This record gives sequence, structure tokens and C-alpha cells, in this order.
Amino acid sequence: MTAIRVLLVDDDPLVRAGLSFMLGGADDIEIVGEAADGGEVAALVDRTRPDVVLMDIRMPTVDGLTATEALRSREDAPQVVVLTTFHADEQVLRALRAGAAGFVLKDTPPAEIVAAVRRVAAGDPVLSPTVTRQLMAHAAGTSADTRRSRARARVAGLNEREREVAVAVGRGLANADIAAELYMSVATVKTHVSRILAKLDLNNRVQIALLAHDAGLLEEPGDH
Repeated sequence: MTAIRVLLVDDDPLVRAGLSFMLGGADDIEIVGEAADGGEVAALVDRTRPDVVLMDIRMPTVDGLTATEALRSREDAPQVVVLTTFHADEQVLRALRAGAAGFVLKDTPPAEIVAAVRRVAAGDPVLSPTVTRQLMAHAAGTSADTRRSRARARVAGLNEREREVAVAVGRGLANADIAAELYMSVATVKTHVSRILAKLDLNNRVQIALLAHDAGLLEEPGDH
């Protein structure tokens, strides 16, 4: 089995050392590089070709949001997991919208950080529906109505089946659960997800979930 190649980006050398120690102990993970600022990321990614980048959100020169946006716009971009000290952070939400596959708190137990890296490398987001709702509630404000109208205009291009799949993704269901709930094969679910990503110009399931939230597709009847 090929090891998961991980790049660590954090301005605190102690944090990088701790992450390197806990991840380096896993047989299937290899630390291929470290950076102290977002400005160093592009060159390091070119040189080390990581599968996953653990990205601190707050750094003094180029922050993790800017670095994530730049990375996710590239061809064959690595997956990005944002590191943060806050559960509900506007910058974290912006990084997720930019294409990060999830986030972990810096005080997350080591075993969970290792599991998060493995999940993201396998193509699964590291974001529970509960956390998504917290983030969306935190972000709700003056721009909420504008964001909703824009999101609804985007999802209007989906057919009914694709909308059902998008809602299920937004609820945090795995492909097998979506298949069972909507009476289709897992392969068909994957096809629908791929079409949704292509139609909406998104690059992962987290962005589908956020768009579904923005458009109000996940609200229960009677919610406001």
C-alpha cells in the first residue's frame, strides 16, 4: 500500500513537531515536508507532491485561507484539511467554500487527526452535518439573503434526482446510505455526485453540502 503523503503548514514549530510525531507513527502516512507560512506552500507542493495538506488557518504573512484558495484552483490539487483553534470560524467556512475537505481542531486527539488524514486521502470529507450547521449558523448575517438567492439560482440547474442526492450529501450521508434511501445503486449515486460537481463547478462533497445549506434545501418544513 502506498503511503499517504502529508505536508504540514503551521507557523508554530511546536505544533508542526507534534503533528509530525503523531502522524509519523502511522505506517501508512509519510510526512513529506513542512512550511511555516502559506507563502511557502505552492513551491513545496510542486516539490513534494503531497496527497493531503494540513493547513493552519492563521499565519502572519500568507494565511491558510489564501493558500487554500490558491491550492484548490490548481490541476491535481492535493486535499486540504484546515487546522484551527475555533469550532465556528468565518475563515474556516471560507476555506471550506474554497475547497478544503474539512477541518480539525488543534486539540483534537492524535488518533482522530490520523483518522481524518486517512479519510480525506480516501476522498471522504472530515465534516459532520452538526458541525456544518454550526458553521452556517455562525456565518448567517447580512449577506445571508444574497447568498441564498445565489445558491438557489445555482441549484436550479440540477434535475430532481440530483437535488435529492445533493440534499442527502448535505445531510452527511455516505454513498451507500444515499443508495439505500433513494433506491439506486452506489455506482449511480457516484455518477450523480460527479454530475453535481461538474454542473455546479464544485470540487468536493463539502462544497455540495454548503451549497445545499445556502440554498435552504436542508431546512425542515416550518424552519425559518
